[in-house]
Amino acid sequence: MKDRAPAAGQDGTRLARALACCAIIGLHSLAACALNGDFDRVRPSLVSDDMHAWIGSEVARANGVAASAYPLTDEERQLRDLAYPLIEPPYDRNQFYSALNEYGASRILQRDWYYYDPTLYHQQLATRPYRSATARFVQLNDDIRNEVARSEPFFILARRVIDIDRKREKSLAFVSGLTSLEAAHAQARVAENALIVSWVQHMLAQRAEAYRYALERLVIATPMPMAVEAERSLTLLRQKIADNQVVRNPPPALAAAAALARAQVPPSDHRLAAP
Repeated sequence: MKDRAPAAGQDGTRLARALACCAIIGLHSLAACALNGDFDRVRPSLVSDDMHAWIGSEVARANGVAASAYPLTDEERQLRDLAYPLIEPPYDRNQFYSALNEYGASRILQRDWYYYDPTLYHQQLATRPYRSATARFVQLNDDIRNEVARSEPFFILARRVIDIDRKREKSLAFVSGLTSLEAAHAQARVAENALIVSWVQHMLAQRAEAYRYALERLVIATPMPMAVEAERSLTLLRQKIADNQVVRNPPPALAAAAALARAQVPPSDHRLAAP
């Protein structure tokens, strides 16, 4: 007995589902192509001016600082470009929506952009399939080293920007006919730059805690010689963080946002994951 041919409506439904799947795959592929530069950043050929300018206005808004109408200097623009991958949660990279975040098209920051749950990195590392236990330590070590590599140029530039801003503040007293509005815009930009640096310092410290959490649990789950190298890399990252406290006191609003996000994070699933 021959099988019945599918009805026309069924064919249409299947076709619609297939097209939807293709569209999703296509969007994901386009986003992945956009993020295939070094350290998961957008390729230089796709970078546009001020694509990360929204980072400054976002952190200023969160801390009750008025936005400055002054244009960004080349160094201020680069500061925001280098800050983005140090602020974005690592597990958001290479997702289909990460390209929108990269370009600031969504400009919707989730709570984990202020507070990074230290257990999440380990959960992903432990549940992701690897051919050997050593590969997990290699991945961990690579991620830590990438943080070190990203942070070095950022902090070099951050010191330069903060130094220029100190000189800018001092020069306000010597500008003839300076209006209160002009002074306010200059001070707003100084505050915005400092907030960005503080935000990066804040997130780097939380990522280091996440790497420590993951390393300790990998060691008891699958002890491997590679753990020693990962420990050295983590020590280096912590030292870099300690040596680069460019902005000493985090702004109260940033700390409050992190505390609120921390309180809202649901309890992590502590069920044993397959090694």
